[in-house]
Amino acid sequence: MPVPLAPYPTPPAPLAPPNGGQSQLVCSGCRNLLLYPQGAKSVCCAVCRAVTTVPPPGTEMAQLICGGCHTLLMYIRGASSVQCSCCHTVNLALEANQVAHVNCGNCQMLLMYQYGARSVKCAVCNFVTSIGASPSTEQKA
Repeated sequence: MPVPLAPYPTPPAPLAPPNGGQSQLVCSGCRNLLLYPQGAKSVCCAVCRAVTTVPPPGTEMAQLICGGCHTLLMYIRGASSVQCSCCHTVNLALEANQVAHVNCGNCQMLLMYQYGARSVKCAVCNFVTSIGASPSTEQKA
């Protein structure tokens, strides 16, 4: 007598993303990281009550450190400049292939500068480091 075969097992349910289908963005008021459900149009911060608009789905975001206050800034990739909401410094937003790095000649802070620049001023100690020159040609600002 033939033995009946068990039915095929039902496929497992797709796994939810580890963050529960949520996305992240930085609060436009206090710079805290906000989690929001996918599909939301805006998010109200529980700390400062600022309402931050959610970028459209598929928008590619980038990050940079503000040259004035060292706050992490998020912006839409392709923007030419980003104004910090904390100190109001306007930061030049460059693509990764347009920038280079050098250590400050005074405090050794890693500095980022645009290719072709002759010098870069440290936002921490105000020391001006010459690009591609010996340490004796650097000057204190």
